[in-house]
Amino acid sequence: MVVIAHVSDIHVDAGERSAERVGRVFRYLAGLHTSPDAVIVTGDIADHGAEAEYERVRGLVRLSAPVLWCPGNHDDRGPYRKALLDEEPTARPVNRAYEIAGVLILMCDSSIPGRNDGLLADETLAWLEARLSARAELPALICFHHPPVTLGMPFVDGIRQFGAERLAAVVQRHPQVVALLCGHAHTAAASTFAGRPLLVAPGVVSTAMLPFETDALVDLHQPPMIAFHVLADDRRLTTHYRVIV
Repeated sequence: MVVIAHVSDIHVDAGERSAERVGRVFRYLAGLHTSPDAVIVTGDIADHGAEAEYERVRGLVRLSAPVLWCPGNHDDRGPYRKALLDEEPTARPVNRAYEIAGVLILMCDSSIPGRNDGLLADETLAWLEARLSARAELPALICFHHPPVTLGMPFVDGIRQFGAERLAAVVQRHPQVVALLCGHAHTAAASTFAGRPLLVAPGVVSTAMLPFETDALVDLHQPPMIAFHVLADDRRLTTHYRVIV
């Protein structure tokens, strides 16, 4: 059994509100009876893409488990690389592959610099195809920020990941893909994509509201939430959502 903690949309800025909520989430993870095999954070790590925000994130995250990141539309690839990954800042997509506990975890960059909607660049899709082909024997999780489907949330649906048919073609060629994990929507949600589960992490900084609940776009008072994805030996995935009070 492999346990992946899934965090998204922490939006750390210079204020105290986001830092308090993010600190609460990572203290909860640090205090678990058994550490997860990995913690993934699916984007919108900084609120304004500033180097100081990423440095603040590093100070808030103290875990023994590996923490895996991918950018969102609020992130900036240059400062992200420099402050979060200790790399030279460049504008190329930030894609990373990890093998943890016998699982291939592919963190893909769906951000488009200067825009809120998402797209997997040709470079990213080629990288994804190559990584899946090279380790076809391993169960795989594909992770990115923007959902590639509509979720029944007009605002989020308008800034989703477009060009999804290109990603679907890659997924359909690789039966070892167990699920796709994303964020961006600030709500816990589950759907399907290319015949696989598509699991959306809730937001840490805020909760997006559904159009039949209220006219408000977000609720700033609901507590942060996270997801746990539990992968069984038979490659069956179960997801649990937790409110962090």
